[in-house]
Amino acid sequence: MLQRHGNRPRRQRVGHEEMTVFAQAADREEQVAWLDASGVVSDAGHLRVSIALEAGAWNASREISELHPEGQHNRAVITDIGGRRFEWGSRTYVMGIVNVTPDSFSGDGLGSDQQAAITQGLRMVGEGADMLDVGGESTRPGHLPITTAEEIARTEAVVRHLARESGVPVSIDTYKLEVAEAAVAAGATILNDIWGLTRSPLLAQLAARHGCALVLMHNQDGTDYDGDIMTEIKRFLQESARRAEEAGVPRERVLIDPGIGFGKTAEQNWIVMRRLDELREVGRPVLIGTSRKSFIGKLLDLPVIERLEGTAATVAASVLRGVDVVRVHDVLAMTRVVRVADHMR
Repeated sequence: MLQRHGNRPRRQRVGHEEMTVFAQAADREEQVAWLDASGVVSDAGHLRVSIALEAGAWNASREISELHPEGQHNRAVITDIGGRRFEWGSRTYVMGIVNVTPDSFSGDGLGSDQQAAITQGLRMVGEGADMLDVGGESTRPGHLPITTAEEIARTEAVVRHLARESGVPVSIDTYKLEVAEAAVAAGATILNDIWGLTRSPLLAQLAARHGCALVLMHNQDGTDYDGDIMTEIKRFLQESARRAEEAGVPRERVLIDPGIGFGKTAEQNWIVMRRLDELREVGRPVLIGTSRKSFIGKLLDLPVIERLEGTAATVAASVLRGVDVVRVHDVLAMTRVVRVADHMR
């Protein structure tokens, strides 16, 4: 049963709202007692908690929106991003990739054809995408960096149109503050930082000021790790998330990404995939991007345009290991994969 402290009643508060806690035995051999029993358990993980909010009409901002503490997974946590309701833990969400680049590793870069990018984004929403991620600079190995002005020129109009017309939150995939500022002004409500605030820490303040969600990805120069790779990744992400929250970004709007394909060898990527469930220890929603990446191609000896099945396998595995968002190119196919995998979770 739930341990009772002093003379506090069973009705407690969540924020400014009252709740009633009901205890249910986790195992058939256990019994549930209520007040002042001699045998108690202190681990809330053994209890099923039902929360009833009273007084006042429904309002998303008044719902339970606190993630579990570090060491527990973020299950059934509600937040609002770009006017859309997201309930982390209820299902897996799909982020569609819109690359406004001529040199994307995935072969789908649309160069300067902004109308094609807008059309692609709208098609992805029709295929089931819950959010869109617009990028203007390739991050593939050996890519040529572009100026901030060029990145803004590629992405700003695309973000503006998609934010206005798609009906889903639009993310800007950049680590540059000026690019992110232009995108937010154009309507972006998610900032996707592939360097986890290590290159542009002021992205956190930007997200906090404008109520944006923030995706923090693990990344590093080179593939050498001082110790266990997952320990290092978790330490990096915990520190990045701490910085974001200190800047004022709500905990439920800070997503973490282990950075598949960034600062890792092909085999290191597979190690991360096998141990994805360890990211629950960080206690934030998890986003992952495996779509069409080279670690799949190296395993199957296939070019980028023939990695659909390999991508599907990694997406299904990610869902079953508790990931909250999958970032993909092939939205229609991966939405179906996610739906089936979610049904088995």
